[in-house]
Amino acid sequence: MKISIRRSRRAAIAVALGSVLALTATACGDDGSGTGGDTGAEGSGKGKVVFWDNNGGVRTDIWKEIIADFEKANPDIDVEYVGIASTEYQSKVDTAIQADGLPDVGGVGAAMLAGFSAQNALEPLDDRLAKSSLNGKLNEDMVESLKAAGGGDDALYSIPTSANNGVLYYRTDLFKAAGLEEPLTWEAFYKAAEKLTNSGKNEFGYTIRGGAGSIAQALDAMYGQSGITSFWDASGEKTTVNDPKNVAALEKYAALYKKVTPAADLNNDFTKMVAQWDSGTIGMLNHNLGSYQDHVKALGVDKFRGIPQPIGSGGKRVQVSNPVDGLGLFKSSKNKDAAWKFIEFATSPEENSKFNKSAGQVPANTDAAKDAWISEAEPTKLAAQALSDGSTTIVQLPYYLPDWNTISKAENEPNFQKVLLGDMSAKDFLDTLADQLNEAQAEWKQQNG
Repeated sequence: MKISIRRSRRAAIAVALGSVLALTATACGDDGSGTGGDTGAEGSGKGKVVFWDNNGGVRTDIWKEIIADFEKANPDIDVEYVGIASTEYQSKVDTAIQADGLPDVGGVGAAMLAGFSAQNALEPLDDRLAKSSLNGKLNEDMVESLKAAGGGDDALYSIPTSANNGVLYYRTDLFKAAGLEEPLTWEAFYKAAEKLTNSGKNEFGYTIRGGAGSIAQALDAMYGQSGITSFWDASGEKTTVNDPKNVAALEKYAALYKKVTPAADLNNDFTKMVAQWDSGTIGMLNHNLGSYQDHVKALGVDKFRGIPQPIGSGGKRVQVSNPVDGLGLFKSSKNKDAAWKFIEFATSPEENSKFNKSAGQVPANTDAAKDAWISEAEPTKLAAQALSDGSTTIVQLPYYLPDWNTISKAENEPNFQKVLLGDMSAKDFLDTLADQLNEAQAEWKQQNG
């Protein structure tokens, strides 16, 4: 039975309603966060600003440091920090939109931008940026990426803070001991995954992401191996996710589970997966630049490397796009002036550099991107080179679809687990995903001419 994406989205919002009520209590204030259902107000430029972090826990410490810097520079503004786990963030915001409980400012990356803007929850920021000291100081590609993700009206609804990129981390010490070459190709990757596995000794060649966030990683592995370079066919109406080459690639990739990976991977999100890799004896990990500092703390710089994704059989590297992250101003805010000051400050050269050094990501502020730490953080340096030297083709994921984040997470993560367990074929999984994407694409095209 075909389930309407819109119906399932509304159902998800309703289910999440109870869990967000505690947050909405902190999100409303007289001179701070506004409530939904109106266009908000500029406010006095003073008082309280409520900020929802879309990667709470992982980035809490660095955000609190930036907030302390901001409050020192702006003693008449207080920022209330609310950290929300990345796996819960979309449902919290969706429900807050319905419950009139939005904050002033929130993390709004490309993957969920269209869904929020489609609900008319975000303030267009083009005019504010044009009058700001940030104008001309933000990476143009990141700005354009967020504009394209906004849903079709070419407005800027989020100020970019950073860009991420997929990385293959591997244990140099384990590879050396096993006499293995660097996993620069998919062929070398599979060979190493098998050779480094001794499940009796709790040693594994790879850790696969089976929990929250699994779909993007699976897509990266699929397109990287198949060499297909576009998410849509020539008509722009049908997705290529269920192309036979992608089906074959996913079959091979999913077959790694429990053969060369820990069984716990079935439910591991990125935090559990990263912690498992850092504390165990596992050869390789696919994640992004964001976990680099975690690996440095756990292993030191001598026991691992982070390199761009493997090269396919055609001699080219193909990767799916990683969403640009940013900060959005919610339209219902009653204190937009103060909220914008916080966004400006957080993306200023010093603070944007500080944030991205902690996160291991590429700064959006072009002045921050010149800082010395970037060349010292090898994965960041190599990722930047791979994206600029012509060696890599990026398959652009359809972040502009309002239902993209729902389709690629809640709708299909349980099905991917069935694939790993052998309870669903890779073809059936990808055909289901393709049907939902094609429906969403047709609806988007109808609405946007």
